[in-house]
Amino acid sequence: MLKLEVCCYGIDCALAAQTAGADRVELCAAPSEGGLTPSAGSLLQAREAVSIPVHPLVRPRGGDFCFSDNEFRQIKDDVAWIRELGFPGVVVGILDVDGHIDIVRMKQVMALCAGMEVTFHRAFDLCHNPLTALRQLTDLGVARILTSGQQQSAESGLPLLRELNQLTQGPIIMAGAGVRMSNLHKFVEAGLHELHSSASQRIASAMRYRKAGVSMTSVAETDEFSRACVDGDMVEAMKASLSLSFGSSASVA
Repeated sequence: MLKLEVCCYGIDCALAAQTAGADRVELCAAPSEGGLTPSAGSLLQAREAVSIPVHPLVRPRGGDFCFSDNEFRQIKDDVAWIRELGFPGVVVGILDVDGHIDIVRMKQVMALCAGMEVTFHRAFDLCHNPLTALRQLTDLGVARILTSGQQQSAESGLPLLRELNQLTQGPIIMAGAGVRMSNLHKFVEAGLHELHSSASQRIASAMRYRKAGVSMTSVAETDEFSRACVDGDMVEAMKASLSLSFGSSASVA
């Protein structure tokens, strides 16, 4: 079965993805940082309102994936609480200073995740040797690896994605970064069974009064009166395309 995971920055996006037929939600905060751990309120609302699987991201800050001792304690505390809340999975990843999987720390995280599916996120795309990392993550028992094939976009990384998918002895290889309706078929043709997309659109703020010349970030040209939200129509169209692709491959088989 071909599955579509939708990256959701907040509960409204998660509900829109669910209504549109997404198979799973990766719940995050802070899109400008590439995704951070969602708030307590967001997690609690997701448990109450979202019926499809929700896998929260655990990432204490933006930037690289080599964490201080305090940041690592924060990761473990967040994972433990997410498990206590009853989420079926979590998204996490830790590297060492040389760009290898931090085996010692990941073993501790995996122990805390007992009973949950673990997705090793795009820290994989910054690791030194992807084939070695695949073997290590297999030994660790992760359920899937979210990756762009170590390129800026998953479409550019298709050669490595295809190779990883052929080599994997356990973890599902899930393509993410720039996965959209226009290139969906390329990932299906490469043999991938799970795809990750934000499927987003910019929506305008509901505010009538708009203060000019003030930004909430150091980037002065940031538009505070629009934001990215899940496009339900896009999710629905992507799911329909995946269903047709699955039906076609099943018929051939």
